[in-house]
Amino acid sequence: MGRVLIIGAGGVGTVVAHKIANNPDVFTDILLASRTKSKCDAIASAVGNNRIKTAQVDANNVNELVNLINSFKPDIVVNVALPYQDLTIMEACLETRTAYLDTANYEPENEAKFEYSWQWAYHERFKNAGITAILGCGFDPGVTSIYTAYAAKHHFDEIHYLDIVDCNAGDHGKAFATNFNPEINIREVTQKGKYWENGEWKYTEPHEIHKALNYPNIGPKESYLIYHEELESLVKNFPTLKRARFWMTFGQEYLTHLRVIQNIGMAGIEPILFEGKEIVPIKFLKAVLPDPGELGENYTGETSIGCRIRGIKDGKEKTYYIYNNCKHQDAFHETGAQGVSYTTGVPATVGAMMYLKGIWKGMGVFNVEEFDPDPFLQELAKQGLPWTELFDIDLEL
Repeated sequence: MGRVLIIGAGGVGTVVAHKIANNPDVFTDILLASRTKSKCDAIASAVGNNRIKTAQVDANNVNELVNLINSFKPDIVVNVALPYQDLTIMEACLETRTAYLDTANYEPENEAKFEYSWQWAYHERFKNAGITAILGCGFDPGVTSIYTAYAAKHHFDEIHYLDIVDCNAGDHGKAFATNFNPEINIREVTQKGKYWENGEWKYTEPHEIHKALNYPNIGPKESYLIYHEELESLVKNFPTLKRARFWMTFGQEYLTHLRVIQNIGMAGIEPILFEGKEIVPIKFLKAVLPDPGELGENYTGETSIGCRIRGIKDGKEKTYYIYNNCKHQDAFHETGAQGVSYTTGVPATVGAMMYLKGIWKGMGVFNVEEFDPDPFLQELAKQGLPWTELFDIDLEL
C-alpha cells in the first residue's frame, strides 16, 4: 500500500520498525535511517525476513535528508529522532512533497522549552504543497489526545475538566535511568509546572503540586503536576475546557537523583569549557546513563496512561476515565523494547497506517485530535494497546 521511511533507531524506532514490518499489507517497503547505521542494521536483523533496508543520515542536515527521501521515495516519513530535528525533517518533507509524522513537538537544542508554535507555523506551507503533517502521534502526546477526541465525540456535549495521568510502575533494576532519551526526559521533568485554568496558563515550581492517585492494577502512586505539550493543542481544539492538567508519577529515589543532578549542574544545557573543549553537561550525562533502548530485558511491572474527564452530557454532569495499561515484559517479548518505547512506537505506526489507508486526510499541519479517533483506536487495540473505559466514577481530581 505504501513506502515508509523511519528516521531514528532508538527504543521507539525499534518498536516502530517491528510493528511496521509486521503489517506488510499496509507497509510494502521500509527504510530505517539514523546517524549510526549500525544501530539500524541491528534492528533490521532482529526483525528479520529482509523486510527493512537501512541507511545513514544526519537528521540535522536538510540536504542529506532530501537526498535520502528522493532516492527512496517514501509515501510518508515517520520521525522518531530527537525533537531538535523536527524542523529539518519537516523542511526536507516540504522540499520533496512527502507526508510527515512525529511523536513529540519541536524544541530548540539551546533552550529547555517546547511548544507547537514552530511547527504550527508550517501549516500554510504544507497546505500549499498539498501534503500532510501529523504532529504528536505517540502516547502522550498522541493517544491521550485521541482519547480526549473520542470522549468529546461519544460521551460529552462539553468537556470541562481534563486530567491526563501517566504512571510508570515498572522496575528496571538501575539506580537511575530515564525511559527515553535522557537529554529530553530530564529537560522535560525539571521545568516549571504549567496548566490551563479559566482561560489562562498557570505556572508552578517544579513538582510543587502532587498527590497520590490510584491507577488500575497498580494502586496508589504519588503523581506530580508537570507541563506536557499536548495541553497546548488540546485547549486550542477543545475550547470548552475550563481546566487541563498533566500528572506523572516519580519515585522518591528518582527525584533524589534528579535533584542532585540539578544541584551539581549536570542538567545544564549551556556549553562549559573542559580541558580545552566545549561540552554540554546534560549531553555528557546522557553518555554515561543507561541507554533507554537497552532497559527492556530486565524491566518488570507496567505503565498506566489515560485521561480523567469531567463534563456535561444532556445537561447532566458526568465523569469518564479512559486508559491503557502496558506490561514492560510483554513489550520486550514482542519487540525487544521496554513499555515506554512500546507505548510511543505503536501509536506512531497506527498513525502512519491511518494516513496510508486514506483515513486521516488533510493538507497542512495537524494535531492528532483533529482527525477521527474511532478507526485509530480500533486499530490501536489490534496492534497491542487496548483501551478501557470507566463511567461515573470518582476521578480523584
